[in-house]
Amino acid sequence: MPRCWPSFRSRSKKEAGGSTKPRKQPDSGSSAAGSTIDTETETKTKTKTETDHNEEENKTEEKTDDKKDEKKDSDDEAKDSEDKDKEKEKPKLVGSIAEAKNIYKGASDEDGNWTWTDKYPEDAEEAAENEETATYAVVVRNQKSNDSRKKLEAHSIIVQSPQIRAALAEIMADYPGVACELTRLEFEAPFKPFVHRWNEFTTYVEKPDLDETTKEHMKLLYKILNYEIGDTVKAFHDYVKNGVVCFKDLWMIFQPGNVVISAHMGPMSAFECVETEYMQNNCGKFLQVRCDCVDYGGKEFGRYQEAINIPEFIGTKKITGLKVYPLHFHEDKEALAAKLVKRGEIFEKLAGHHYKQYSGKAITWNREGNEVECQITGRIIVDIDSFNRFSPWRVRYLNDFNANDIERFSKHKEQQGLADDKFVLPPYYQMLCRSRTRGYSLKFKKWLDFFTEQISEVVWNSTAFDRLVLPPDQKELIMSFSESQIAGSKFDDVIQGKGKGIICLLSGPPGVGKTLTAEAVAENLKVPLHTLSSGDLGSDPWEVERELNSILELVARWNAILLLDECDVFLEARSTHELERNKIVSIFLRTLEYYEGIMFMTTNRVDDIDAAFQSRIHVSIEYPDLTSASRRTIWANFLKGSTIQSSLTEKDISELAELKLNGRQIKNVLKTAQLLAARKNSETLDRKYIETVLIIEKKRPGAPQQMMHYL
Repeated sequence: MPRCWPSFRSRSKKEAGGSTKPRKQPDSGSSAAGSTIDTETETKTKTKTETDHNEEENKTEEKTDDKKDEKKDSDDEAKDSEDKDKEKEKPKLVGSIAEAKNIYKGASDEDGNWTWTDKYPEDAEEAAENEETATYAVVVRNQKSNDSRKKLEAHSIIVQSPQIRAALAEIMADYPGVACELTRLEFEAPFKPFVHRWNEFTTYVEKPDLDETTKEHMKLLYKILNYEIGDTVKAFHDYVKNGVVCFKDLWMIFQPGNVVISAHMGPMSAFECVETEYMQNNCGKFLQVRCDCVDYGGKEFGRYQEAINIPEFIGTKKITGLKVYPLHFHEDKEALAAKLVKRGEIFEKLAGHHYKQYSGKAITWNREGNEVECQITGRIIVDIDSFNRFSPWRVRYLNDFNANDIERFSKHKEQQGLADDKFVLPPYYQMLCRSRTRGYSLKFKKWLDFFTEQISEVVWNSTAFDRLVLPPDQKELIMSFSESQIAGSKFDDVIQGKGKGIICLLSGPPGVGKTLTAEAVAENLKVPLHTLSSGDLGSDPWEVERELNSILELVARWNAILLLDECDVFLEARSTHELERNKIVSIFLRTLEYYEGIMFMTTNRVDDIDAAFQSRIHVSIEYPDLTSASRRTIWANFLKGSTIQSSLTEKDISELAELKLNGRQIKNVLKTAQLLAARKNSETLDRKYIETVLIIEKKRPGAPQQMMHYL
């Protein structure tokens, strides 16, 4: 009976390793072979399964290792991050990072307040000027125009053409604020340099010898400027032609570097225009013209800037009616310039310190620093350096001369053949000199500003010392030590600089000629006389010392004679009760020891002077009461100097000399008699006028008994 073989089942996809192909059936009758095949198949299947399993395990292990590695990397990164955070947390030194940190302006709130942020602005646009625009000869920055005749107008013009810059260097020569050597030359509207130099600009454009490139570039610039300021230039020329100007175009007539004239702070003076600016204050709008004059600062000359304001006006105004206007508009500019140069020569000569005469108005200042006019006559010292050091008023600080000024000075020296070390002002700068100088009034004892044109030379009284009523030997002694001291005495103390001065004490009753002696000596030696009284030094010891040191320094600088009138106020004998007075006396004792000039001290109480001063006084002269002969000489001297011719005879003078009047009283009687004679329209000074004055004088308390008897 035939044997039936079991049929083979299909292996699942998983068991077959995922294969779905039908297996090939074995041949019938091949059982051994089939058994072998099955065995091999099972063995292969088992081997493959084990292999797949091993591969899966390996993959699993690899994945586990990868996870471990990933975890390790993650841990490392976390650790690095922690280290960086720790580094960030560490404080850094200010300015230690070698980088630039950019921050940007933030948005503003309703009140206009804003702050800075590190966020880059999103609405920021690219720069309009770049490599492409750099290739153009001229770049015009445009904006919307307020002029109804234009849609756009230039905000500014950038000149990049080398040819235009070379041309403008010639056209704008010496124009302040224009540096044509720059690679990028920028001009802002309303293009003032071109308005002021329009004639020079158009003349240069029309030059026939220009090369093609320069001509092309200059015509381009001309076309742009003619569109922008053509109407302005026409208006400017119209103003010049008719001699009038309106306020909004007032700036056009003031070209920087031109000479302008103004009666600013004094008579008509010349200035060099620097710039103009429209401004406004509580009083309204005005144009400020800033201009330079030439001034002296005490050590050297320099420039000083003044600001002259022109208030706003309606319509047009005549140019010559302005507070300041260019010199070329003046009807007689040549004559005015010559006058200003002549005044400048005087100003230049007054540099340093000079003893002069003055008559006229001068300038002082009030507590607020405002100028106040005062009338001054008498001797003055022109000394700006001492004014700056010792006066209580404001100092004028000067600016140095610029490069163009120095070049002009050098050319002027070459033309005049002057040495390089000698400083002189060319006529142009003499014209610009200030109309005022500063100094000290010896009569009024004030630091003042003097007008140069009112300063004159001192008229010396050569007969003053001869008319002094003193014994001849005393006059000879006084004159001998005064002349030797002025000439420079070589005598010195054991201690250098000590006891080099001459101190003369003049004592006696009032009106015998003590003060007159010092005045006569000063006149004879032709030196200043500085009179000092108790009111000039104050009362506190520290104030007395400060003022005394300042005055003694000035007297030495001016080579003057110092007159200490009524010196007993300062030199009174010390006591154990008045400590403040003792301090003042001690200050004078120490100061006089080192004084190197001539000092006259007058007193009518010589017995009250401290004994310590006796050894410091070189010459002591006592003036006795006047005798009849002395009074006769005094009467005769005053009558000779009378402004009205005298009709008095020798007998009249001898009779009048019998009256015991001192010199000051005689002078006062004659002065009053002259006024009375002038009131009566008398051509001569008669004795009756003197008698009238004496009748009035006898009613004065303390009148001399001889006057009573005479009358």
